[in-house]
Amino acid sequence: MLRRIVLAVTLALVALPPGAGAVDARLARMATGSLAGAYFPVGVALCRLVNETRRTHGIRCSAQPSEGSVANIEALRAGEVDFAIVQSDVQSDALRGAGAFSGEPAFAALRAVMALHPEPLTLVARKDAGIAGIADLSGKRIGYGLPGSGARGVWDRLAGQMGWDQQSFAATLELDPDRQPEALCGGSVDAFVFTVGHPAPTIHEATAGCDALLVPVTGPRISALVAANPFYFETEIPGGLYRGNPAAVPTFGVGATLVTRADVAEDVVATLVESVFGNIGTLRGLDPVLAGLEPEAMAATGLTAPLHPAAEAHYRAKGWIE
Repeated sequence: MLRRIVLAVTLALVALPPGAGAVDARLARMATGSLAGAYFPVGVALCRLVNETRRTHGIRCSAQPSEGSVANIEALRAGEVDFAIVQSDVQSDALRGAGAFSGEPAFAALRAVMALHPEPLTLVARKDAGIAGIADLSGKRIGYGLPGSGARGVWDRLAGQMGWDQQSFAATLELDPDRQPEALCGGSVDAFVFTVGHPAPTIHEATAGCDALLVPVTGPRISALVAANPFYFETEIPGGLYRGNPAAVPTFGVGATLVTRADVAEDVVATLVESVFGNIGTLRGLDPVLAGLEPEAMAATGLTAPLHPAAEAHYRAKGWIE
């Protein structure tokens, strides 16, 4: 835990150029995610590109840890942040007032900025747990994400598709991502599920700590779930990323996306967009989950909310959208 805190502080400092401690005219706040997941370092990387030219545009970007996608939408709706990294399914649900936002007004002011990296649903199990596929979770002790996280939303839909409730398992634990490896290797759970970009520190810790295995998430019910929800897609976790897992693992997943509100100033959004796409090669090298970014896909993939006008203008000028 201490190592992650030190890493987070270091990343936050690296995101600011020399002299950035001075009072800024304007601050753009970005909600990210847990320090154990991919969203925080990705947010730091995005803000770093904005902050490197802060003296020319007077905008400073601050990446803030959070409880995850659902909480990020609520913070964005309340005006507590200006940007938020959220899963593609959470973006869709917020726009429609569905899923985790059922009973709430549709977030009509939600605006998409760009797509980021893919996030496969990752099922990690102990070798001795007898879990070879998703159906084998029934009757086991499992860990899944906290309420308010995008990972929890994916799990809830998956459980519904599989016909599971709390009684389907020997035990269930709501776990913050940084507690999942300890729970698995310490014997508190037989498996945990996490929606995350790869490679991920949490998965590294589990596979190195107790020879955990990544388990395929496939079958007719999974195919039906993907077919019924356009924000999901079939994918795979590449082989060789983690100790003891040499083969690619098929699963399904969502995409990480960056969103904002319609009332966020066009020059603020334009500055972020131009900073990112003007330095896409640099961005790919700032975190492993960003290595495969492609501008054309970032302009459209998983973006169910209308584009913010500043982002739309940039993408049209580049010929990435019609």
